[in-house]
Amino acid sequence: MQLVRQKEQKTLRGRRSTAGPRGGRAGVAAAALLVAALGTACGSSQDSGAPAPAKSGKGAQAPGAAGAAGTYAEKQKAARLAVVAAAKKWKLDKPPLVAPPAPEEKPEITTRDGFEVDGHEELPPVFTTVPTEDKVVFLTIDDGAEKDPEFLKMMQELKIPYTAFVSDYLIRDDYPYFKAMQAAGVTLNNHTLNHRYMPALSYEKQREEICGQQDTIRKTFGKRPTLFRPPYGNYNEDTLRAAKSCGIKAVPLWNAEGFPNRMDYREWDRDLHPGDIILTHFRGREDWKGTMPDMIRHVMKTVTDKGYAVARLEDYL
Repeated sequence: MQLVRQKEQKTLRGRRSTAGPRGGRAGVAAAALLVAALGTACGSSQDSGAPAPAKSGKGAQAPGAAGAAGTYAEKQKAARLAVVAAAKKWKLDKPPLVAPPAPEEKPEITTRDGFEVDGHEELPPVFTTVPTEDKVVFLTIDDGAEKDPEFLKMMQELKIPYTAFVSDYLIRDDYPYFKAMQAAGVTLNNHTLNHRYMPALSYEKQREEICGQQDTIRKTFGKRPTLFRPPYGNYNEDTLRAAKSCGIKAVPLWNAEGFPNRMDYREWDRDLHPGDIILTHFRGREDWKGTMPDMIRHVMKTVTDKGYAVARLEDYL
């Protein structure tokens, strides 16, 4: 899939990455986060095997509070150690960085400059980056052609969040694969029934493609999506009007695209930025020189080396 502009974009000049060179600040950030994650439960009282002394007087902890905190910290430490072990198993150079907590107040999402259609203020916003100062990016995966069980294992063991945009004609031969994905916490969103070039269709046909997929996802997976990505990233006013009529709230596109051997970028500086959405696909060796785990290894190397964590897109919308 090619990165497609809807109109001439306004050039974002002077934008520079805050990430250091490989092995520089990104490596320090990764090490700091890992030490923090592993060191949370490593106080002196635990080192000695003795319980922490209870507080007395005003502000004293309730009985069992210290134990509960210790149990939580131990679970967090064990979970992080499991991710570190999984990174070695799946041959990642470094374990993924830990994303910050989801923002309590969601950022305001508006249509990106140059991506507007007539009346866009009343239609679902089209965007490629989520406004945030958090050093996070969002991984999204399209279509559904490749159904690699190793990919599901890899993502679950590494605890990497991602969002899927599926087309029914590609997933209907193996709904259980995507139900397993959903059970692991992945949201399945709308990518139309048949992956057609939307601007070439009438409003009625576009609505059939979008609303039909809404109904199929609800019937098969139990919930109607609120996110829609048009095939190839192409749309017109009718597309967004149809999407809104089908219950769509937002149209995330992308600012970078991942492959097993490279990254493509939309911006002039060919770099990642806080809040960028990354696109990739359910593809395998028939289409790529590699597998989906190969693609994840390359994407995560790029993301982690630049000091970014992968966050869950829905937590910011």
